[in-house]
Amino acid sequence: MTNEDDKARVANIFDVARLAGVSHQTVSRVLNDLPNVRPATRERVEKAIKQLRYTPSQAARALVTRRSRTIGLITTGGPDFGPSSTALHFNDAARDARYAVSMASMLDSDPASLRAAVELLLRQNVEAIVLIAAHAGALEAILSIELGVPFIAVDAGGRPGVHSVALDQYAGARAAVDHLVGLGHREIRHISGPLDSTDATERLRGWRDSLAGAGLPAREHLVGDWTPASGYRHGLALAADRDMTAVFVGNDQMSLGLIHALSSAGLSVPADVSVIGFDDIPEAEHFAPPLTTIRQDFDGLGRDIMTELLAVLRDEDAADLPRILPSLVVRESAGPPRGRAADPIDSDTTPETASAPAAARQPLG
Repeated sequence: MTNEDDKARVANIFDVARLAGVSHQTVSRVLNDLPNVRPATRERVEKAIKQLRYTPSQAARALVTRRSRTIGLITTGGPDFGPSSTALHFNDAARDARYAVSMASMLDSDPASLRAAVELLLRQNVEAIVLIAAHAGALEAILSIELGVPFIAVDAGGRPGVHSVALDQYAGARAAVDHLVGLGHREIRHISGPLDSTDATERLRGWRDSLAGAGLPAREHLVGDWTPASGYRHGLALAADRDMTAVFVGNDQMSLGLIHALSSAGLSVPADVSVIGFDDIPEAEHFAPPLTTIRQDFDGLGRDIMTELLAVLRDEDAADLPRILPSLVVRESAGPPRGRAADPIDSDTTPETASAPAAARQPLG
């Protein structure tokens, strides 16, 4: 079998969309000979179809023609604070827009389970499908299915040809590490979330780049699973590292475990070790000490999903919204390293929030 034959065998509507540089909904419009597709765009899609020798499935040819005013929402992974909050606020935004939401939630994100969830939602005549997934593999599995309806993913990494919205995990991580560098720390460790999470890998990338920008070493990071237990386990190991003076932690729950471990080892936060978390869960301000962390605007993210979805339903070539910038919340768990005075906070910030406001945005890039 030649390479061209292999391409023809495996090509799907998403392959055509990527090659043509459009969304898969635009490909579906061309396949169905629907209006509101610019001639140049139609020509690119038709050329990509021919180049890939793509044969559309029945699902790819079928667009939802009757308005059910129902959106399908697929969530994967455990009941973690961020995804759960995002789903809750998306439901609120959908209700405000007079849409119902049909949810399919699952702990595992294996391809068979995801396909079954998609088929269930399509049988309910949903107008679109939204994915909020804990693992990158869930998005890959969905992209292998020809949906025939608009699709929006919460994806910090961003994929060509896929409509997505996200909070800027990378910028949030850089704000956290830059704050520690500004306090005078030079040995800053990181406990990441699981590396099959795009959010975790974006935060890891931000930690590395912030240290590199300051000319500081990025020691081997530790991989947690978002739970306090994994933060505690890694905290016991970090307590023996006498060079380390600060830890940037991938979420607040792991920060809780870390602070517990450091206290068990006789170390004080922040006198001996500074700790910064991520998410700003409601309990964060009641940690001992109250946790400096990165606040994420899950309300804004949930509403952005619906805003993007409505734009896609109206216009197949709708542009993605800019990512929402998280903000640094300064509390008591981070201070200057032993023997160094703290640098003053800029006068245009408040004691609670020492970074860009949560509603700030920056373009995708």
